[in-house]
Amino acid sequence: MAPRSNAVLQFPIRNVPNTLNRKVPQRLKNADYRSREYLTEDEVKQLMEAAGRVGRHCHRDETLILLAYRHGLRVTELVSLRWEQVDLKQGLIHVNRLKQGNPSVHPVRGPELRALRRLQRDYPTLPYVFSSERKAPLTDDAIRKIVSRAGKEARLPFTVHPHMLRHACGYKLAKAGQDTRAIQHYLGHKNIQHTVRYTQLSSDRFKDFWKD
Repeated sequence: MAPRSNAVLQFPIRNVPNTLNRKVPQRLKNADYRSREYLTEDEVKQLMEAAGRVGRHCHRDETLILLAYRHGLRVTELVSLRWEQVDLKQGLIHVNRLKQGNPSVHPVRGPELRALRRLQRDYPTLPYVFSSERKAPLTDDAIRKIVSRAGKEARLPFTVHPHMLRHACGYKLAKAGQDTRAIQHYLGHKNIQHTVRYTQLSSDRFKDFWKD
């Protein structure tokens, strides 16, 4: 029997790229891309109209934007929304919040009810409200592309992302004079400080400063 060698086997080293001194480009701050992180009510309307005229699933995409805005839904809350959470007869939607947020039940009004009923007819028997052609729930990335494409179609002067719809909801409610604590519960914030930023930017606080 041949004696065991203590030599370490040497394998040829293939051409492995050296990333030691290579810099990976970092994403800029949001302020470098746009001057604000929310949409106005008119801009949301433009976004919905744009989504409603682009692609084969234009009604689904328009409804997606409507619900994200009216209920302040995050992307992950949109993709996980199931029909069992929606009561079209009573006009209610059960919102499960992520990030340890508080769940709540929201009223669903006329425009949403009509849009959801049509969506249910277009995608019957599917468990998720927003589904793809493959009958699977839309992915986070798919929703970001839908909203971004609608922003370009609407010719908004900045790049649009889905979370701007959640912020738009908060600012709309604050501008309408809704109670800050009620807005907190509506958006599912654990910490009210996350809600206060909407009231801080409400221009109605200053409406009586000048009496021209």
